[in-house]
Amino acid sequence: MRWSDGVKLRLLPESSDLALLLMRLGFGLSLFLKHGLEKLTGYSQMATHFPNPLGIGMHASLAYALLSDGICSVLVMLGCATRLAALVIGINLAVVFFFVHHAAFFRDGHGELVVLYLTGFVAILLAGAGRYSIDNRLG
Repeated sequence: MRWSDGVKLRLLPESSDLALLLMRLGFGLSLFLKHGLEKLTGYSQMATHFPNPLGIGMHASLAYALLSDGICSVLVMLGCATRLAALVIGINLAVVFFFVHHAAFFRDGHGELVVLYLTGFVAILLAGAGRYSIDNRLG
């Protein structure tokens, strides 16, 4: 890692693969623990009051959110079908930001978090899983 004045930090290795692993684990685990686990364990309770922002029905909306937060977040952590999983998550997060939070970055206090998640998963979508992943092992 180089600073603008040319000083090189020698404490940490320069590794985009390690950075991708850290991003996958950090974003994936955070999304799973905060949102995926609650959907997996409380699906029947959530189904009666889950938002329906696209008009496809509460059950379909919850099923897609469960796929995104509960299943795809684990796939991202493992680095398995990473780009597809990150795409599913990105679509879900975009719907949440624009249709549930009405693109309110500052107003409701949750927009910022959605944008951070969205940015992280779009970066993973663009970069791929990296060397330390099942995707890489499978070729």
